Amino acid sequence: MNYFFVVPNFFDTGKLYKSVIAFLLSVTCFVTVRYSVEEMLLPATLGIRNYMEGTSFGFYFFDNIFYSSTTIFISTTFWFFKYFINAEQEKSELIEAKKTAELQALKTQINPHFIFNSLNNIYSLVYQNSEKALPALEELSQLLRYSTKDLGEDTITLDKEIGYIDSLTALEKIRIKKPELLIIEKNINHPKLNISPMILVPFVENAFKHGDFRDKGFEMKISDENETLHFYLLNHKKDRMKDEVSGIGIDNVKKRLAILYPKKHELAIKNSEKEFIVDLKIDLRNE
Repeated sequence: MNYFFVVPNFFDTGKLYKSVIAFLLSVTCFVTVRYSVEEMLLPATLGIRNYMEGTSFGFYFFDNIFYSSTTIFISTTFWFFKYFINAEQEKSELIEAKKTAELQALKTQINPHFIFNSLNNIYSLVYQNSEKALPALEELSQLLRYSTKDLGEDTITLDKEIGYIDSLTALEKIRIKKPELLIIEKNINHPKLNISPMILVPFVENAFKHGDFRDKGFEMKISDENETLHFYLLNHKKDRMKDEVSGIGIDNVKKRLAILYPKKHELAIKNSEKEFIVDLKIDLRNE
């Protein structure tokens, strides 16, 4: 009872009263079960008892606190032993997932092919004396700065993650014939909230990689009402890519969310024949 229910649900080193309640609850359970067996069941069936007949439950309770404490201590120790093993395992998984995310970003997201295409597009803008050339070059530098600096941090501010998305979107708009099809809504009131890097970006990159931008664009909404991040993205699929939308990047994000934000996030992905929809909510309070 103490191992499977009381300690996991009540024990809290940050709140002493919860720990006291946990201890008293375990003691009560222990004494009640022992009293039922020794002073009720055994006398009724075998005619034997541990205490003298007429012993009050109050005396029995206080007399058994020592015996129950031993059992509670042992079961609690076993629980914490298992807890720390699981914590170390999750920490290792998180480190591995973070490394995978970094490698995935460096190899497939910020790759030479993408940089070459971006520079080629910027070159065309320069050749045309377009006013968009310098801003596009700045966006590319922002992406490279993110990939070489911010990606190595455990957490970054929300505005940096969104800034990367803005830079990525700005560069992608250069190659899209109808950039007006990209509908983007942002309502950010807490830009300095902390978030793990590369949580939102893979979904956006996935949309640009597999999205149909000929006559259809995508719709992206980002807000942080009540310090809860809400990210929504809808993109239409290319006909030849209808069965190949998600990949290593998104699977990696799912694993990292499970480790970084347990019970603090909701992720819904709808992968239909023509559309790919992501609806993600993360509670960033106290991060």
